[in-house]
Amino acid sequence: MTTRPSPDQRPAAAPPRDGAPRLDASLREMRWWDIAPVLELERELFPEDAWSPGMFWSELAHARGPYATRRYLVAELEAPPHRGSRLVGYGGLAAVDGTGDIQTIATAREMWGTGLGARLLTELLGAATDFECHEVLLEVRVDNVRAQRLYERFGFEPIGFRRGYYQPGNVDALVMRRTTQTSSEAPSVQGT
Repeated sequence: MTTRPSPDQRPAAAPPRDGAPRLDASLREMRWWDIAPVLELERELFPEDAWSPGMFWSELAHARGPYATRRYLVAELEAPPHRGSRLVGYGGLAAVDGTGDIQTIATAREMWGTGLGARLLTELLGAATDFECHEVLLEVRVDNVRAQRLYERFGFEPIGFRRGYYQPGNVDALVMRRTTQTSSEAPSVQGT
């Protein structure tokens, strides 16, 4: 469905570098109690075309059980001691008849440049392998060059456009595809 954010949505401050503490989020399966914090991040990053709660509920309904066709993940960043954790990213994949579709993938602005997007994508591509997908598709805004570069590093190639796909802004989507490759061909996610 969607892979975002647009390049005009830059983080207010650069992520920690050189000697600063590394922001390292842990990944886990998305559950129903994650929907509220995912929606907060979704609305912050994509105010014009944010998913509805019903869209996430519907996707999660297909992510469990023996006939699951979805894999949804969240990324959590541990907060200071005794303050719990907070959600800083999420992503989802649908798989049907040997074709995977990256439904959504996003990271909080302070996580841009930390490699979290690449880690989420790596996990979703692993799920595509588990679902025995021979190809994976995704849509990305034509103005989101940053995300397009990430997908190209993972072997995705442009195959077409969907005119006016992102509404209400009437922004075109670039459709990209990745065919099956072996794990030895997958790019390294270190330092991304």
